[in-house]
Parts: sequence; C-alpha cells; structure tokens
Amino acid sequence: MHRNTDIKHLERSISLADEAVKEGNHPFGAVLVSEAGDVLLEGKNNFSFDRGPGHAETNLARAAARKFDVETLNKATLYTSVEPCSMCAGTIYWAEIGAVVFGMTEHRLGELTGEDPENQTQDLECRVIFNSGRRPVEVRGPFPELEEKIAAQHQAYWKT
Repeated sequence: MHRNTDIKHLERSISLADEAVKEGNHPFGAVLVSEAGDVLLEGKNNFSFDRGPGHAETNLARAAARKFDVETLNKATLYTSVEPCSMCAGTIYWAEIGAVVFGMTEHRLGELTGEDPENQTQDLECRVIFNSGRRPVEVRGPFPELEEKIAAQHQAYWKT
C-alpha cells in the first residue's frame, strides 16, 4: 500500500540531495509528508553553513517542530534518501514525527564514504534509537530498488 507513495517521496529526497550538492553541500535531502499525503516541508543538507550538524533530516525536523502541532507531526512521515544517523533520529524523535522512510542504510553509506572527515558515519541503525524511546516511530527501509541510484550519488560526491 505504501510502496508507490514511498518511492515517489524518496525520489524527491534524492532530487533534493542533488540540489544540496549544487549549493555546495553534502548529498542529503528529506521530505515531510502529512497523513493526507501533502508535502509539508522539504530539507537539504547545509554543511557549508552549519558544518557537521547541518544534516537534512535534523534541519527539517527542527523546522517542522516550530511550524506544526504535535498531532500533525505524529501522523507525518519523514522521507530521506539515507537512513537517519543517531543525531537525526534523535531530533526526529524529539520533534514527534511519527514515521521515517529511508532509501539506503547508514551502513552502506559508511562503506561509500570511508574515513572522510566530513562524514564520520556511525554504524548504528535508526531503529535502535527509535526503539529506545517511549513512543513508537514507524520505520520503513531500505528500498533495494533505489539503493544503486543513491549509492551512485554518494560515490560521485565523496570521490571528488
């Protein structure tokens, strides 16, 4: 039921990651979608301004927490090309967003970025962080049919 909708919004997060690169940032994008399927907000990585903490998901979750009530956020879904890191998962949790959908795992990202000092990827699944909380966060991902597209995006970026 969710699969086609998930793919559509994940594709948009991939496009936002491309936009982030064109703006001088890392290739990460995120989309927040309401229960009714409307796009509420979009976010991009802003490493050039915020350095390490400038992750797309954290930027989006903070903006969403300022703009929307808890009921809206509990029923919303955050889509992101790559599984949220521990910082992003924590921010998503505290913003009270109800679901997360990601295309490629954090583990795979770590394989692609290696020891790059600008992306000290942690090998920690977001489900571990969400399952440690006191409220549920639904997680869907990864999506194997999008992994190579996302991986190619990161291979092109991190090897420049």
